[in-house]
Amino acid sequence: EFVGVANFSRLASDPIFHQVVWNTVWYTAVTTVFKLGLGLWLAMLLNRHFKGKALTRAFILLPFIIPTVLSTFAWKWMFDPTFSVLNWALYNLGAIRRPINWLGDGELAMWSIIIVNIWRGVPFFAISLLAGLQTISPDLNEAAAIDGAPPWKRFWYITWPLLLPVTMVVVLFSVIQTFADFQIVYVMTGGGPANATHLFATYAYQLGVGTGLLSQGAAVSLAMFPILFLV
Repeated sequence: EFVGVANFSRLASDPIFHQVVWNTVWYTAVTTVFKLGLGLWLAMLLNRHFKGKALTRAFILLPFIIPTVLSTFAWKWMFDPTFSVLNWALYNLGAIRRPINWLGDGELAMWSIIIVNIWRGVPFFAISLLAGLQTISPDLNEAAAIDGAPPWKRFWYITWPLLLPVTMVVVLFSVIQTFADFQIVYVMTGGGPANATHLFATYAYQLGVGTGLLSQGAAVSLAMFPILFLV
């Protein structure tokens, strides 16, 4: 039976969907900013000449190479309230007196998946921006240094404008991938607690596969396209 836009109308009055939209936008924005900042910092460091440069560059790629599900299970163990190595370290440092339920609190759970996404995404930014840095002629920075320009001015007026086209492409790809992220959230929290970490992909899966409401799940998936189109 054809229902027209009834599934989309139902989403408009769904408070969980409203939370999903906010979660996804917040998750994407925060992770992208941190991945760009940390990735650019690493790219600048890796662009210097030092011993073991090739090995270091290969090591940086490890979080991006390891299968997402396997690495996320490791992070889930690290955030476990009983066996968490983070709780153990904080307790022995005297920072906490009792274990923190990282994935049982809505706000902490959101920050937990944000941390995992940043950890996994930084290598992609670093290597991509490093490739962009190596296309910039060092003569430009050397000439500016001879003229007395401090490092921050050389970066802001020479390096950054020339790196901007590569940066825009990397950010665009990252936003699209992060906006449609599924594996990290599904493995770590499943969208919980109390729907606090649901994103478009996980909520669509829960509706379409978990409860058998395929049409509503499809509607959630399609609802992300207008936002991505604007991006």
